[in-house]
Amino acid sequence: MTSEVHPVDARLPIAQMGTLGLQHVLAMYAGAVAVPLIVGGALKLPPDQLAYLINADLLVSGIATLIQCVGVWRFGVRLPIMQGCTFAAVTPMVLIGTTQGGLPAIYGAVIVSGLLVVAVAPYFAKIVRFFPPLVTGTIITIIGMSLLPVAARWAAGGAGSPSYGEPRNIALAAAVLLLILAVYRLSKGFLGRVAVLVGIAAGTLAAIPLGFTDFSNVGSAALFGISTPFAFGLPTFQVTAIISMCVVMLVSMTETTGDFVAVAEMTGSDLPPRRLADGLRADGFSTALGGVFNTFPYTAFAQNVGLVGLTGVRSRWVVATAGGILVLLGLVPMLGAVIAAIPQPVLGGAGIVMFGTVAASGIRTLTKASFDGNHNLVIVAVSIGVAAIPVGAPDFYDKFPDWAQTILNSGISTGSLLVIVLNLVFNHLRTGGPAVSRRGM
Repeated sequence: MTSEVHPVDARLPIAQMGTLGLQHVLAMYAGAVAVPLIVGGALKLPPDQLAYLINADLLVSGIATLIQCVGVWRFGVRLPIMQGCTFAAVTPMVLIGTTQGGLPAIYGAVIVSGLLVVAVAPYFAKIVRFFPPLVTGTIITIIGMSLLPVAARWAAGGAGSPSYGEPRNIALAAAVLLLILAVYRLSKGFLGRVAVLVGIAAGTLAAIPLGFTDFSNVGSAALFGISTPFAFGLPTFQVTAIISMCVVMLVSMTETTGDFVAVAEMTGSDLPPRRLADGLRADGFSTALGGVFNTFPYTAFAQNVGLVGLTGVRSRWVVATAGGILVLLGLVPMLGAVIAAIPQPVLGGAGIVMFGTVAASGIRTLTKASFDGNHNLVIVAVSIGVAAIPVGAPDFYDKFPDWAQTILNSGISTGSLLVIVLNLVFNHLRTGGPAVSRRGM
């Protein structure tokens, strides 16, 4: 008698895994290439070097995703987790690159910070026992809430676009959103699971004759290319750069833990400290690998957490397939150019569904917590309120030192840290009165 396979370990037919994997790639592509574009632009790199950074990013993103999903020894959480460059590192990397030695100084700091994560992962993972539904639900809600402005900017045409906010951009995003909802509502089985892919594909095709995009750059893209180690020179190791990047990675570990908890909740999987440590260790290894292969720190991508919840497809092999597609895109720039031509409003329409699903999943998790006869409502209220500050007022912390902005400008990090601390203070620490029996539940 064979034991039943957990949905996370299920292997779907190859055609389905390829289609569902492509959907994951499309969901995260814009975010994946944003970090090399921002950092390369700030360093005034020429177009060919910018393209090189993007290809390197896609290649290592794919490798990192495969390690995280498939697992290699003590590396990988073995859950459906997509990996991409963390936005938390953008500001410090720009400062390092412009004032402390360019890309070699960035890569030196990235390598050291990645190795730090590998070393501290087992100790950091021990905090998972302080993650009852009260904490996990709040963190998941904060992740979704913090991502929704990204989808809104995409829907408006993309930050910095000359046509930002034009009604036709928003109309295209709304049409994509309505199509996804229609497919999701009217279709059963496999088609309903790829509703986001259908919306993105149809929206892109409709956008071509309307002048939103074109594929003229595809023909000029190289057919094959590979990132070689230290293509921008041997790394240099500046103490201040290393310290700032290590702070970034500690923040990123908090965000990644929230994503792991969210996916474990959605997939009905256990997340003991050892499994969490394996996932964090993979993050650190991929970050160090990124420093060698001309890219940046890696983390779990919350965009794809929403897609897991929306589609109900829990197989890690689907996301591993997406990792394989990313590797292919990194090796074949022409394929990357095709996906890069997808208009931002199309991604915005899909993003509203996906990121909203993350927030809704958090609310569903919070229903498992008790709010009677305890302080849990205040814990959730204050944590979400503080997390919303950088979302609603992006310039709120502009007068703070750069190292402080690295932490405070991430609503996910501040909210996650705060809910963990408040849960400890109100539900775990004795204060002279009777101990709280629900312990945050």
